[in-house]
Amino acid sequence: MVSAIVNGMTLRIDKAGRVVLPKPVRDRLGLRVDSDLEMVETVDGIVLKRIEDRPSMIKVDGLWVHIGKTPPNFDIDQAIRDDHEDRIRKMAGF
Repeated sequence: MVSAIVNGMTLRIDKAGRVVLPKPVRDRLGLRVDSDLEMVETVDGIVLKRIEDRPSMIKVDGLWVHIGKTPPNFDIDQAIRDDHEDRIRKMAGF
């Protein structure tokens, strides 16, 4: 991934208090619609930090449990097939 730091860019706050992050910055940081950011206020201003994506599904006691938003293009059917194949391999001793 190409990384860069943007300094000195001027952003404007609209009437609703929103700030638009430029598309190249959003793309570099992997920010999409509904991405969560953490805001930290410092003596120098505001820092926005990307909250690391957590998986929307985790295994609990061998079962898949949905714990959040499903990421774009997540294929639940494929995840179930993959899990099924893993179980068969374990049973067969592979």
